[in-house]
Amino acid sequence: MATMQQVADRAGVSIATVSFVVNGTKYVTPATTARVEAAMRELKFRGNLVARALASRRTRIIALLFPTVGNRFSPTTSEFFMSAAERASQRGYHLVLWPVDPAGEDLDDLVSGGLVDGVVLMEVRMDDPRVRKLSELDVPFTLIGRTRDSSDLPFVDIDFETTIEDSLDHLQELEHRRFGLVLENLEGTPMAGYAPHLRVEDTFRRSVAARGAVGTVVYAGAGSEGGREAARALLDADPEVSGVLVMKDDSSAGLLVGLYAAGRRVPDDVSVLSIASSGTAGDQHHPRLTTMVAPGRELGERAADALIDQLDGASEGKPHFLLPCVLRPAESVAAAPTGATA
Repeated sequence: MATMQQVADRAGVSIATVSFVVNGTKYVTPATTARVEAAMRELKFRGNLVARALASRRTRIIALLFPTVGNRFSPTTSEFFMSAAERASQRGYHLVLWPVDPAGEDLDDLVSGGLVDGVVLMEVRMDDPRVRKLSELDVPFTLIGRTRDSSDLPFVDIDFETTIEDSLDHLQELEHRRFGLVLENLEGTPMAGYAPHLRVEDTFRRSVAARGAVGTVVYAGAGSEGGREAARALLDADPEVSGVLVMKDDSSAGLLVGLYAAGRRVPDDVSVLSIASSGTAGDQHHPRLTTMVAPGRELGERAADALIDQLDGASEGKPHFLLPCVLRPAESVAAAPTGATA
């Protein structure tokens, strides 16, 4: 096994400089750090994690906190995690996925035990007890999401408000005037008050009213059956609905089946637009779903950077970063059927 002295000789620096890079105890210029890290890779040098932690009082481990309820690990969530992990590694940290109780009761053990240097919190609710708990514990953290008032909190998030406006603009340009919105039914669950759903529903209702159009909101249960039930509920509420937004990947297929079962062809009779999803998920359906693609990779990277900047003392204020979804046309959206009016 290579020694620190061998790494220093290969990089052309002192052993103290290698120690500073390995332990993160003193600033080293990016160019010198790159030389040392290259030498470490060439010599297959592995620093002792425990020794590094003792020396710097830091583990260089950050946790991505995820609620321990239901099946909430979607393709978009996976993209958040993988991109955040890659960025953390690039900056000399390890990122771990850490399930936590939605009420935040188990955060004390994670934070107070010194297991991690900081955390990224996902699946944020409007009034999230985990955010209050993290603030009380005085641990560095960043949100992927927003609470009701996040003005004093560091966050990165999808701009759901702009995403919904852009979605309705797209459908309205195709002469749609009767809109539906399908959201996950979280009533009575620990995830009630999930911020993205509340922001999406509020924006949808306000925007449809401002356009002088008709809007109907229905809530889907789990899986394909939940989607079929949502289709029935939507058509019962508005048999003439022609443009539907759905924000629930696991129920999208059931929604399409439910519309077909009711005699509605997609997209000839009803257009369906998937919100905050991925092209990969959209391509799994027939017809392929037109999708507002979530900026998962960029948000994961931004979240990791925001937290690590705090830890490394490079943060300038508390970041507030919003990025809307981007339209990816496919096969499930077309012009409104002739005669479809508000």
